[in-house]
Amino acid sequence: MALSLLHRPRRLRSSPAIRNLVRETNLRSSDFILPLFVSEKATAPIPVKSMPGVFQLPHEALLAEAVAAHKDGVAAVLLFGLPTTKDEVASTAYAEDGVVQKAVRALKAKLPNLLVITDVCLCEYMSHGHCGVTHFDGERAHTLNDASVELLVKTAVSHARAGADIVAPSDMMDGRIGAMRKGLDQAGFQDTPILSYAAKFASAFYGPFRDAAESPPQIGDRKGYQMDPANGREALREVALDVSEGADMVMVKPGLPYLDILSKVKERFELPTFAYHVSGEYAMLKAAAQQGWLDEKACLLETMLAFKRAGADGVITYAARDLARWLNNR
Repeated sequence: MALSLLHRPRRLRSSPAIRNLVRETNLRSSDFILPLFVSEKATAPIPVKSMPGVFQLPHEALLAEAVAAHKDGVAAVLLFGLPTTKDEVASTAYAEDGVVQKAVRALKAKLPNLLVITDVCLCEYMSHGHCGVTHFDGERAHTLNDASVELLVKTAVSHARAGADIVAPSDMMDGRIGAMRKGLDQAGFQDTPILSYAAKFASAFYGPFRDAAESPPQIGDRKGYQMDPANGREALREVALDVSEGADMVMVKPGLPYLDILSKVKERFELPTFAYHVSGEYAMLKAAAQQGWLDEKACLLETMLAFKRAGADGVITYAARDLARWLNNR
């Protein structure tokens, strides 16, 4: 039988109204989480040169940015802290008056309906830039798992005590989710969810972030604890371990180079699953758009559709405000 008498897919693409009616994947402003960098050292917003539109923010500017983002339709932020002082035990990461802890209290007082997620890691607070307690043998770095987990638990509890809605450990130490769940429960924060960076790869796409967070390793690299980009099956084992230890939500990081992992994680575990549209992905698109080589809005929207289509329930992206404005026609 001729194709014309059976099915013509183009019939369902023939007008905007029909395309909207049958669209499989839709975007909402609440799908996006905005990362923010709060700095104790800054007295005014400091542009991150490798990430156009992104700033290191002093506390007052952080509040203003959060208010503006919330008005645009952004429902959640992810906080990273830049402390004045660093040491080899990351003492400012879990200080009650630490940069993130103060920011959380201020944000929750100003915007009680804004979802405040805190990144739980030690790299920004360590003098050497690694994600845990680290010993050095010449040019080799040895990050100690259990000693690092102990400090990460203290950090997560301090964030919850400050009022964080969700804690998000990004360190990739073994066993940290179980230890964190136990620590939060014992401190009375049984209802604080954990969003685990469950499959975080040792990616080349993180470069601009390290400019923003001032956290590059001074010696060695993070390949000893972040995942090998070649290993997909290992990623699923990592996620399974975090889920078994009590992770409430999981994340795949970076995003676009790992859509296959994202899809498999969502299908296998059926938990709330997030993708991180990381700094390098964001910076490449911004740079191409500034040169006039790409349509920034069209490419960002298409990228977000790819994340959602692959299974992401939400996306952490530096473009969250733009996306929210476009989707809400503001």
